Amino acid sequence: MDMPRIRQVTALAYPLVSIEWADGTASTVNLIGWIATGGGLLAALASPAVWSSAYAEDFGATLAWDGDDLAIDAFHLRQIAEDQRDFGLSDLKAWQETTGLSNNEAADFLGVSLRSWNNYRSGAPISTAVKMLLRASQRDPLLMHAHYRPRRPGRPKHVA
Repeated sequence: MDMPRIRQVTALAYPLVSIEWADGTASTVNLIGWIATGGGLLAALASPAVWSSAYAEDFGATLAWDGDDLAIDAFHLRQIAEDQRDFGLSDLKAWQETTGLSNNEAADFLGVSLRSWNNYRSGAPISTAVKMLLRASQRDPLLMHAHYRPRRPGRPKHVA
């Protein structure tokens, strides 16, 4: 995977930034979660003067602000942007195609009923938790290795 690079950054209304990536794509990223979990270190970003000072540094490898150690690397910024991108029906179907899971297996993996899974496949709104899990499983195949349980064909054996 190539390291993403920032071509240009524009500070929008706090906590949003507009990013033009070196590959020609663009993202609007909400950084409130990153800032909130950064504790006192990132508290200075709430200042309008500091927030508006956003710039790309290190040849586009970092988004930084004026101040002490106020920066996020382009890799994690791109990951946040991707996680905030809408995850719709085409993404869900592509995930299932890529993993090769049946409808039952996909429902089992996600911990939802087969009816819920089929509703998602029919265009019903996908829950935020399911979107996060699908994205996480795309990013980290170990989730699939740890939690996927294949179904055996045929009827279940009778338990005495």
